[in-house]
Amino acid sequence: MNFKKYSNLFIVLIAAIVGLILHKGLAYFIIPKEFEDQFIYSTPLLYLLFMLFSMVIVFILMKVKEVMMNSVGYAFLAFTTLKMAIAYLLLRPIIHIHLPKTPTEKMNFFVVFIYFLAIETILTIRILNNKQ
Repeated sequence: MNFKKYSNLFIVLIAAIVGLILHKGLAYFIIPKEFEDQFIYSTPLLYLLFMLFSMVIVFILMKVKEVMMNSVGYAFLAFTTLKMAIAYLLLRPIIHIHLPKTPTEKMNFFVVFIYFLAIETILTIRILNNKQ
């Protein structure tokens, strides 16, 4: 396997692991344990889902670059929009319940979503700037 070719996928994996460790560490001090235990989606599950989404998007963008260099930006926009729609579907159960922990769970969800969106954006910029 050519490591350099798939280094962006490795970056997503490492960023997900580092982000999860930092998130759980901060959550330990900020989020009450009884709130975190009642979350619909646990933090590790959110990281796993969004890591998989990000890896698929980055992989597709690398393949699009090989075929049509000028379409990478459009592919990024299309797949990010699709990911946002899926994220909304995942967020709906959280939106529709009104418990004391709901604002904390929404914030937790959006922190993970924005973290992976930033990773995808940075890697897309790297893909576009990489001259081959």
